[in-house]
Amino acid sequence: MVRTRLLFGVILGALVASGMLATLHSSSASASGRHASTRTHAAVSMMSTRVGHAHPAARPKRSNNLSYHGGVGGIGVETAPKLYVVFWGSQWTGHDPSGEASVLQSFYSGVGGSAWLNSVTQYCQGVASGTTSCGSSGQHAGNPSTLYGGSWSDNASAAPSHPTQSQLAAEAVKAAGHWGNTASGSNNTTQYVIATATGNSMSGFGTQWCAWHSSTSSSYGNVAYTNLPYITDAGASCGANFNGLGPNAGITIVGGHEMAETISDQFPNGGWLDGSGEENGDKCAWITSGQGASANTTLSTGTFPVQSLWSNAFNSGGGGCVLSY
Repeated sequence: MVRTRLLFGVILGALVASGMLATLHSSSASASGRHASTRTHAAVSMMSTRVGHAHPAARPKRSNNLSYHGGVGGIGVETAPKLYVVFWGSQWTGHDPSGEASVLQSFYSGVGGSAWLNSVTQYCQGVASGTTSCGSSGQHAGNPSTLYGGSWSDNASAAPSHPTQSQLAAEAVKAAGHWGNTASGSNNTTQYVIATATGNSMSGFGTQWCAWHSSTSSSYGNVAYTNLPYITDAGASCGANFNGLGPNAGITIVGGHEMAETISDQFPNGGWLDGSGEENGDKCAWITSGQGASANTTLSTGTFPVQSLWSNAFNSGGGGCVLSY
């Protein structure tokens, strides 16, 4: 079964003017060839009518907190997160104009154990559906310094220039096999980032969405993965120079968004979501000023632009977007 959640970039028309959220429903195939209802979610951004001047809009702040949705097969969060990156396709070889591979590797290498990511540890599984505060109950999401498991350049052949969701899911299952995560349950706390090279992306990138995370069933169990295109290809539509954070800002803003959402909602949509179906990244996407505005965070491996993440515990339980916890 495929479960998908998307972070949108550019949305036209009245949605742009209002800054509202858009939630879509579609159908797509899993790696096993079966079809399932797919829930997609959009964090709306602003687009100017002038070509080349797209600017993500400040997101409205949401007050309703996240609640637990029962898990998928008992799994709602990553209790001991492990993230692997696949640079998919021979198109990466000698052709990385924005240096996205090294940016991602440095960011993921340092983000585990950081104050920025630590807000995920308040969320848990093994509690009743509808729970909004875990306290000491359940099994909490983790934030280990060993989060990053490494990268793999799967470049023996070219990746599809416009991969389908089933092809991306199949690559995630292949990645699980590559890292030896083949036993039942070995993927319950693991995620795979499938990064495609410049000029290669699934249809809709940069005009409808920036990235998304999903899961697929396999003989290795359910496998969680992120579809992460070459973010700078989309320019300002997916975060370039957002909040004055530089031309590569979108790489880690978007990459961090999907990573944190997967940790708190491992197999969508069984983890932590609010009453509108938003996850901890969605609720804080593209904030330009005030509490939770996107900013740089300093890790052991460098300084990187990030968005804030939703914390139920912030503001004495009222909730809010935080850059550290």
